[in-house]
Amino acid sequence: MSRKLMAALLVLMLVTLACSFTPSTPSAPATQPPGVQATPTTSNVLFHDDFSDPSSGWDHSSTDNGTADYANGGYEIHITATSLYKWSNPGKGFQNDVRIEVDATKVGGPDDNAFGVICRYQDENNFYKFYLTSDGYAGIIKETDGNPTVISSADGKMPPVKGINQGASTNHLRADCIGDTFALYANGTQVATATDSSSFQGGDVGMVAATYSTGGTDILFKNFYVYAP
Repeated sequence: MSRKLMAALLVLMLVTLACSFTPSTPSAPATQPPGVQATPTTSNVLFHDDFSDPSSGWDHSSTDNGTADYANGGYEIHITATSLYKWSNPGKGFQNDVRIEVDATKVGGPDDNAFGVICRYQDENNFYKFYLTSDGYAGIIKETDGNPTVISSADGKMPPVKGINQGASTNHLRADCIGDTFALYANGTQVATATDSSSFQGGDVGMVAATYSTGGTDILFKNFYVYAP
């Protein structure tokens, strides 16, 4: 076979392959399920912790009443005593409005518990708590001089709500602290709101868990985010 014929056949083969190639169209990104936090890509993230670094600022606490520490790929609050709550802060001072999100999993203890996040933490006696319970209740509590008040309901009690994954489950919490208005979401569903005209201005954030008549509450927190709303 002549060199010219071989060259012509080679060109023909390349043209045929080029014509048969169809560029693929990238598929659309998967939609996040309601209440599940996607990896943030915008500049409104003020703070984030995946708890992979045990020196990132949260407490290392161990007492006769329980523990609060980095553990099991997250941050775990375990309370052995009854009628007690424990919390932890990263040592931040946010002076503006914030939105807080975190995943919380009940890994032990009774469903008659409470767990959630904190905003506008002034000191150990003055801050806001956003609570869910593993038996389906929710509320926003204001601690003033160490005295807790449920400010999300007229009767001062946390009502049962829809939207909470009960029992040994994971819940995605979101708490909005905007001006004198506060809102709590469970898995994308709003479960409590409150207005407080004498609200604290700015402060730290945090995570919290509590027991009632039975000890043993054990909550594992992961993927903690603070956003500028």
